[in-house]
Parts: sequence; structure tokens; C-alpha cells
Amino acid sequence: MRRKTNEKGMLLLHAWKAQLVDPNNVLQSWDPTLVNPCTWFHITCDSNNFVVRVDLGNANLSGPLIPELSSLKKLQYFEAQDNSFSGRIPASFGALTSLKRLRLDNNNLSGNIPFTVLQLVEFANLQLL
Repeated sequence: MRRKTNEKGMLLLHAWKAQLVDPNNVLQSWDPTLVNPCTWFHITCDSNNFVVRVDLGNANLSGPLIPELSSLKKLQYFEAQDNSFSGRIPASFGALTSLKRLRLDNNNLSGNIPFTVLQLVEFANLQLL
């Protein structure tokens, strides 16, 4: 089961990487031949190898935030501030019920903050503007 979890996380994160512009090669360690995304830079996992943190603040990245990121069910910290992410915040982020911190400030995001995201009760820190 643990291997399947890692493979799913790896495939998801690698699919997102393919949609991003990464001029500084910050995501170069996100190698699809490594089945375990827990070895990648900017990713932290718990003792069961679930992704619990994605830390991409100030990484000079641009592109969309994809709805599939909500499949990272154990994600507690998603920090992607000070980049050039664009588009809308996916409403599916409301499914990230373990999320404690969401930082999307200083990006090029548009539209309203989805109500599903605002309903998350675990939030200790929300910075979107």
C-alpha cells in the first residue's frame, strides 16, 4: 500500500511539474524514475511516506495550481507564495482537510477564493493575497 501511495503522489506531482515554468530548475529533483517523492527537494513526508508538505515559496515558478493536488490527502502545509502561479485556486483544495497552512500570497491568481477552501477547519494560517 505504501508503494502505491508514493507512486500516486509521484505521478501527481510530476504531472504538475510538467505544467510549470521552472527557469531556475528548482524542481530538477522531481524525477519520475524515483518512485518515492519523499526524496525530492521541497517535499516533506511523514513516517508513513505520505506527502505532508510542499514548500515552493519564492521559487520563481509560474503556471497553474491543478485541482489534482487535492489528492494529497495528508497534506498539511502548501507554501507557494512569491511566485507567478496563475489562474484560479481550485475549489478541490477544500478536500485537503489536514491542511494547516496555505500560502498563495504574491502570485497572479484570479477569481474568488473558493468557499470550500474557506471552510477548512484545521487552518492555523491562511495567506492568499
